[in-house]
Amino acid sequence: MTDYIHIKGASENNLKNVSLAIPKQQFVVITGPSGSGKSTLVLDIIQRESQRQYMELNGMTTNFINKPKMESISGLSPSIGIGQQQSTNRNPRSTVGTVTDMYTYLRIIYEKLGVRECPNCHEKIRKPKDLDEESETMFCSACGYEMANLKKAHFSFNTIEGACEACSGLGKKLGIRTEQVIDDEKSLNEGAVVIWNSAITDYYGNSAMAAAKHYGFTLDKDLPVKEWTTVQKDLLYYGVEDERFTKSYPKVQPPKTVAKGKFEGVLTGMWRRYREKGGNSGEADFFIQQLCPECQGTKLKKQSREVTVGGKTISDVSHTSLELILEWVEGISRDFDENDESVAASLVFELAEKIKRIIHVGIGYLSMERQSATLSGGEAQRLRLATILGSSLTGVLYILDEPTAGLHPKDTQGLVDVLKQLRKLGNSVLVIEHDVDVMKQADWIIDLGPGAGINGGEIVGEGTLPDLMEQGKSVTGAYLKEEEAHITMRRKGSGQQITIHNAYKNNLKNITVSIPLGCFIAVTGVSGSGKSSLLFDILAASGEEGHVNDGYDKITGTDRLSRMVTVDQSSLTRMQRSNVATYTEIYTLFRNLFAKLPQAKESGLTAKHFSFNTEGGRCEHCQGMGFVFTPMYFLPDLEIVCPVCSGKRFKEEVLAVTYKGQSISDILNVSIEESIDFFIGQNKIVSTIELLCEVGLGYLKWGQTLTTLSGGEGQRLKLAKELNRHAKGETLYILDEPSTGLHPNDVKKLLVLLNKLVDEGHNVIIVEHNTQIIRQADWVIDLGPEGGARGGSIIAQGTPEEIKACENSYTGKYL
Repeated sequence: MTDYIHIKGASENNLKNVSLAIPKQQFVVITGPSGSGKSTLVLDIIQRESQRQYMELNGMTTNFINKPKMESISGLSPSIGIGQQQSTNRNPRSTVGTVTDMYTYLRIIYEKLGVRECPNCHEKIRKPKDLDEESETMFCSACGYEMANLKKAHFSFNTIEGACEACSGLGKKLGIRTEQVIDDEKSLNEGAVVIWNSAITDYYGNSAMAAAKHYGFTLDKDLPVKEWTTVQKDLLYYGVEDERFTKSYPKVQPPKTVAKGKFEGVLTGMWRRYREKGGNSGEADFFIQQLCPECQGTKLKKQSREVTVGGKTISDVSHTSLELILEWVEGISRDFDENDESVAASLVFELAEKIKRIIHVGIGYLSMERQSATLSGGEAQRLRLATILGSSLTGVLYILDEPTAGLHPKDTQGLVDVLKQLRKLGNSVLVIEHDVDVMKQADWIIDLGPGAGINGGEIVGEGTLPDLMEQGKSVTGAYLKEEEAHITMRRKGSGQQITIHNAYKNNLKNITVSIPLGCFIAVTGVSGSGKSSLLFDILAASGEEGHVNDGYDKITGTDRLSRMVTVDQSSLTRMQRSNVATYTEIYTLFRNLFAKLPQAKESGLTAKHFSFNTEGGRCEHCQGMGFVFTPMYFLPDLEIVCPVCSGKRFKEEVLAVTYKGQSISDILNVSIEESIDFFIGQNKIVSTIELLCEVGLGYLKWGQTLTTLSGGEGQRLKLAKELNRHAKGETLYILDEPSTGLHPNDVKKLLVLLNKLVDEGHNVIIVEHNTQIIRQADWVIDLGPEGGARGGSIIAQGTPEEIKACENSYTGKYL
């Protein structure tokens, strides 16, 4: 077996004729500034070529997969990529338990070991071991009563047998925020029905009064709604045809016309319009997902949710953290004999092993019930990594893209141990990473740089971390040799503060937190300690229109803010049509610029013709995308360059119009950084370019699709868009791990930007694990001590120095 992956003459994207040898069966880290060429080298060359060769070997056609631009590559192994851009299942039915198969194990354990109450004699009974698995019924061992035999399907919220009928196994039902629609302190004439204007109030009010007359009672339009009788309220809320009203008048026929009282009801009308418009009615903001009143969020039918194992129902278990589930599983396993070879015994053992692997990668705070769609990129990646560990494959090349994203330094070691375990099995591990703690334990490091985009694409260092520090060209080595600037002065703030009173959302333990204004604040703690619940689910959510207090008593001190801006890690879009130029709204300026050119005017081309999103000037074969999809059947669909426009997106007459020798398509293929000289004189465009370069995104191309950006890149793009708006008044910026995907040198640039915002009179609060950023904060709020149920408390508050001195703070230990 070849001991190295040899790459010769790689010139894909910004790589500058790179040749290197990557040791196999080793733990190798690829590092360097954002945009230096790491992803190109690892994902676009090594992973893509590995997949192409594998398909070729299996006799599959590979004509549509572009070979990377390089002279040669040898020594490749079959690869498994575990990236941040995994297509997380958006289906609300997909959970941590279902994607890892742990919930399947749990269902069989409940089928085999479940204890239930006999409906007849109320004795606690178990299923007989000798019961035929196909049998639909079983008998109570105490009184002989016949009852349904509950099988594993009865414990699934995705089957007819198990799913709660009221919510179809979703655990939630859509409801209306009634108190926001009807202000019962007011009368109808005073505008009690918020969604009605005065004309509609007259129209529907008269209809409601006619309905009341039809049924033999009266309505007083000047009386506050709270003083109405139950029947009067039922009429207003639900109308004359709803069972909640008709049950009071079972023998009375409803009115036939609106004039005579065929009144629909406020809430009934809202539901009708909501369904007719597919959830896009003008009143959609009044709708909210609420716990199913029947199953209380457990998703299962009554008979299934009452079965217990080890004193807990399946819903109790799936709603608790994996760390606590492990204790429960180990408790059950003590009941088995050492030589027990039953299905239940083996499944209990297997489930314990699966959970241990997940805890080991630092996400033991997750519950089986957690929806896949709510996982961060780092969490989804580590969950997949833990699942892969269960296989016994050897000779595989594992490729990981920043697995420490969202991970507290305390949990980094557990992740590194997992990567070393993969290597120990005889696999090669190739990791794109910026975390110095990971680099310290790598067998080999490859440093790319020296800059980003056109200034990157070179190998500037190779070897271990001490080796890099001795290599003059190594960017990472140079950073490590530098002494970190010590801050002597911390901002004291404006004297004002925002206080969140008695926060109990998710795992928060009734905490009251004061956030000083006029400061740079870091909220820290291990993964799952409650940081996002405090900042995003409570503070940021409180600024949303139509917000209802949920998970806290009150928030004071926000009245002095002109606005709150949330910049989180959520995907910017799932639309492949959106790119950097359209998102920053600079593309409108590009189109207008081209439309004003004499050549465009002569050809009768307007700004619309320079849009790839509308008919007119775009290539209709690919509809302006520049690529088309080829179905792969058992693999994800593959993108191939459009054969009609060759990836240029536009028709020939549009491409013929040039500005300084470049077409609109050429502009989209240029990096932000490179385009600055091109647009000199176009002040609005230049100021946006300078801002994007300032947040460290100058290496991105204008036409780069937003779905290809990492969480950190997307977040910095959001931040740049916000900064470009030049907000008036005092703004509160809430950021979620803005250092994700940043090399330590780029973190310095980000810190300059964040401090600039604070110095301009704004406030910046960040959720962060990066100690380089935490050390620069004026004030730190540290949550913990652990994640999940063991988190949610305030461990320490103060300057980084004060946090460092706190013995109970994990964050303090790493500062």
